[in-house]
Amino acid sequence: MNGRYLLDTNVVIAIFAEEQAVLQRLAEATEVFVPAAVLGELYYGARKSKLVEENITRIDEFASAAAVLGCDTATAKQYGWIKNDLRAKGCPIPENDIWIAAVARQYGLDVVSRDDHFRDIANLGVEVW
Repeated sequence: MNGRYLLDTNVVIAIFAEEQAVLQRLAEATEVFVPAAVLGELYYGARKSKLVEENITRIDEFASAAAVLGCDTATAKQYGWIKNDLRAKGCPIPENDIWIAAVARQYGLDVVSRDDHFRDIANLGVEVW
């Protein structure tokens, strides 16, 4: 645990649900970031929900207060390394999660997720909240 975290979509949803254990861990963190890919997944989920505008407003408010990390050439290099390593091991994972892992490795952040497949990625710190 390094105190510097990158949140996966399922953890942001837990924040929206006001899960106390997650909120407590969040309060104890040194730095917390959100990858742009997670915002994309959240907006997609909002678009297919029954409360589209309400959910989009919630995400907009969250995004405006969050430290959002996008992708650049350094991220793309990490992505290529991770995806090839997973291919060689026969461990495919969702594309967005490879991008999330690439951002985490680029910035030396631990991924906070409830998805076990992040543990298949070499040199990536993973925590479950």
